[in-house]
Amino acid sequence: MIAIAPDAISSSRVTHPVTLIPGDGVGPEVVDAARRILEAAGAPLVFEEARAGASMFLAGVPSGVPAETIDSISRTRLVLKGPLETPVGFGEKSANVTLRKLFETYANVRPVRELPGVPTPFSGRGIDLVVVRENVEDLYAGIEHMQTPDVAQCLKLITRPGCERIVRFAFELARAEGRDKVACATKSNIMKMTEGMLKSVFEEIAPEYPEIEASHIIVDNCAHQLVKRPEQFGVIVTTNLNGDILSDLASGLVGGLGFAPSGNIGREAAIFEAVHGSAPKYAGKDVINPTAMILSAVMMLRHIGEFGLAAQVEGATLLTLAQGHTTRDVSGDANALSTTEFTNRIIENLGNAGAGAGAAREHAPVRAAFPRMALPVPVRADVGADVFVEWDEDVMLLGPMMEEAASGTPFALKMISNRGTKVYPPTGAMTDCVNQYRCRFIGRDGVAPSSDDVLTLLARVGARVRWMHVERLQTYDGEPAFTRAQGED
Repeated sequence: MIAIAPDAISSSRVTHPVTLIPGDGVGPEVVDAARRILEAAGAPLVFEEARAGASMFLAGVPSGVPAETIDSISRTRLVLKGPLETPVGFGEKSANVTLRKLFETYANVRPVRELPGVPTPFSGRGIDLVVVRENVEDLYAGIEHMQTPDVAQCLKLITRPGCERIVRFAFELARAEGRDKVACATKSNIMKMTEGMLKSVFEEIAPEYPEIEASHIIVDNCAHQLVKRPEQFGVIVTTNLNGDILSDLASGLVGGLGFAPSGNIGREAAIFEAVHGSAPKYAGKDVINPTAMILSAVMMLRHIGEFGLAAQVEGATLLTLAQGHTTRDVSGDANALSTTEFTNRIIENLGNAGAGAGAAREHAPVRAAFPRMALPVPVRADVGADVFVEWDEDVMLLGPMMEEAASGTPFALKMISNRGTKVYPPTGAMTDCVNQYRCRFIGRDGVAPSSDDVLTLLARVGARVRWMHVERLQTYDGEPAFTRAQGED
């Protein structure tokens, strides 16, 4: 092993405190690999080990993140984290999502590029892109309700401030890395108000970056194009769920999740982690690929301005791969190095003159606080209410009941829909109805119903049928701020 003087590779003698979360499953193994490499490279880091995830759920911490871990991150503002186990389909919320939301790390940055020594069907295509995923909103807000025993609801929340900051972050990242393309991937052809908000904000902000080619792409076509011609992309900015899916797809183009690092960046804190999960069936076997965790540590070094160290660690990792030293996910069981052996090879390559080829684009950290756009406040008007009710019988019985409930109020029943399709008055549609219906009430003769009017309506509806949810219907500058049901005029 070549000895390296820390002063030769560190850009600063400032010591950086880091909250180190080993995680679950294979987490402690990959985190230990990254830590060993950082220490061998002389990184001026002081680690505070903390806990989160499965062990904390078992200990009765509902969020999976205990107070002492939150306190540590509040002090250090910097986290290197292993994967955390999340119950699937039951139990508490994801501790990963909890950490991102608690510290408002709104930008999830996932670089994807071809790596030496990692053959894939896409080798030689020059893949080098970054997925910038909005990280705290969308369906991942985790606001769910059982509307009826048969119907579950999840609220998709997209905000204009959230869209503005993630779009600006994506353009600033492209500018900092010298990239000339940013694509915005949405499903705005279907979800015109939520996904559509990201599209419209993107189109408003793009002219501020005239040197960057800005384009919008429907997210399913983006997935198609990533497989068909991935080299066309530079930066992809997208919503939370879309970004989760697209970035996993993109990592498959360059070797899989074992090579997928990420950073969660906020105004006050940053969390760096491998994209892959806890893989409990491989835990303790010394076979897992730690590259994603190591490259996440490289991202962390760049974030704190330790560019020399980042280049050393990344260069040693790439050289090790180029030399054909890989783990079982690349080499198969016969020729694979163990996690420990692979880590040792990287440490041996620190400072090697051959290290550095194929290194990532160097750039100063992208600031995560941006000014809000000043926009005129729209003129709002209340025009009605959607009341969601539980009903197990024929909608042709429900309709007259709701008309009766509205009689004597400023409301008139306009229609009833089931899962977004109008079913009353009947349209001839062949809809398999479930026991949750949306009853749309509109103000009679253009009258703007008051809050008291809505409460009166709810009382009258509730006297006839069980209701569980209500939405005020508004117009902004005369345009409806709500969507029509399929078949509604």
